[in-house]
Amino acid sequence: MGSFFDLVVGTVTQGLIYALLSLGVYITYRILDFPDLTVDGSFPLGAAVAAVLLTRGVSPYLTLIVAMAVGALAGLVTGVIHVKLGVRDLLAGIITMTGLFSINLQIAGSNLAVDRATDTIFTAAPTMALFGAMPLIYRKLVVSLILAVVFKLILDAYFSTQSGLLLRAVGDNSTLVTTLAKDKGSVKILGLVISNTLVALSGAVVCHEQRAFNSTMGTGQVVFGLATVIIGTTLFKNLGFVKGTTAVIIGSILYKACIQVAISLGLPANLLKLITAVLFLIILVLGNRRKSGVNANA
Repeated sequence: MGSFFDLVVGTVTQGLIYALLSLGVYITYRILDFPDLTVDGSFPLGAAVAAVLLTRGVSPYLTLIVAMAVGALAGLVTGVIHVKLGVRDLLAGIITMTGLFSINLQIAGSNLAVDRATDTIFTAAPTMALFGAMPLIYRKLVVSLILAVVFKLILDAYFSTQSGLLLRAVGDNSTLVTTLAKDKGSVKILGLVISNTLVALSGAVVCHEQRAFNSTMGTGQVVFGLATVIIGTTLFKNLGFVKGTTAVIIGSILYKACIQVAISLGLPANLLKLITAVLFLIILVLGNRRKSGVNANA
């Protein structure tokens, strides 16, 4: 029973950590209507930066800030390529993602492990002062929950500002933004910056949690993010009191739970990406059928 409970706690923790990535994808996919493949590069970028800084004795908390800064830069590059250079959105993301793969290799190599003696955000002195009485597995859960909730609340507050409302308007009605004498291109760039800041933060936290960086850890992360966004927003579509950011976090936890169930049923771990792709396909098909049924009834 204890091992099952620990498995549940670990799965929820993973869902909360990756919810930061999902919140980033939520901004590009649901709000900007921008298929941003930068995610597959900015996620390992955050992990690579965090891993290198941790191994060099930098404060664990500072590594998160630096990871967010480089993630923002990655989003900025994609935005500039798309808006200023006139490259299509999908291609702009692919270009940045491809370039980041080489940059990540330059930063941390193909693999980089963080020594057990090195403090992470889960074992650093301030964290231990607050939650030191907890076993590590529960400490990870609490810290991950705090991070997810804090950034969810920050996003909710931001979406209520003039800048946030303009960001939401770009995806729904870009003409309105132009009518308000605002540059929709600049708003798109800002959205990509915020999105990839969150994605890189997620990658950094994953590095802290796993104490490792791998150059291929970004593969398929945009698919994961899209799937969690679709799950969350579909489940709570008719519940107006549930904010989109809340739905996305819950979607991330549910998706991680689905993957964990698949592995627990005996599917080998090396088929994880295939499981992710199949689950995503099922979600898309069910979502399309549901829409078709609604339209038919209308």
